[in-house]
Amino acid sequence: MLSKNTIKRVKSLQQKKFRNELGLFIAEGTKLVDELISSNFEIEEIYHTEQYLVTNVNCLVHKVSQSEMERISGLVTPSPVLAVVRFPTYKLDVDPSKELVLALDTIQDPGNMGTIIRLADWFGIDNIVCSHGCTDAFAPKAIQATMGAIAHVKVHYTDLITWLSQQTVNCPIFGACMDGENIYKAKKEHAGIIVMGNEGNGISPAVDKLITHRIHIPTFARGRQKVESLNVAMATAIILSEFKGTLHQ
Repeated sequence: MLSKNTIKRVKSLQQKKFRNELGLFIAEGTKLVDELISSNFEIEEIYHTEQYLVTNVNCLVHKVSQSEMERISGLVTPSPVLAVVRFPTYKLDVDPSKELVLALDTIQDPGNMGTIIRLADWFGIDNIVCSHGCTDAFAPKAIQATMGAIAHVKVHYTDLITWLSQQTVNCPIFGACMDGENIYKAKKEHAGIIVMGNEGNGISPAVDKLITHRIHIPTFARGRQKVESLNVAMATAIILSEFKGTLHQ
């Protein structure tokens, strides 16, 4: 039987303050936990019901009842397994002159963050560099949205303006902008930085000054009075597909 303190501790990880204090995050769902178990992430504890079989782990394992899982889970419909995982530690030694890197400028929605991480994994992007104003990639909603991709993609938080300023003149910095060149006609590169901006305001003015190549996804909805702009995760998918698809033809 789980103690009140244990339940309180696990539930506290729903909040960024306690995640940062403890250096831990939670992951729920069979596929997600399986991915983390097989990765280099350090699993602290696993809570599971009889519906999930725990194998090949080196951590504390707690078999719980369905009602206990409901008390610690952050999901409306709890999964049969919940893992408490230690934050990874990455050194920001990325070289965008040799690889394509995603940079996120003040992305606010955890669902978008998680989806972008999943897209990065799909398109073979190894590193995502986030401004300090971005939402927490280890928030439960973000982790859920990654569908396990968080185990394969390194997410770094830094002063984005300083980091971009430190890149060499030979490193192209692409920015998704409303006034940019048509993405389908623009020249793509094997290496460089692709900057995606905030959901409502786009790329911030300070970051915008550092963009060397402005790109834009045109709409084909001619004759329609109003067409909503693309969700930032959708836009990321199109841009990455164009870069990777064009360069691998």
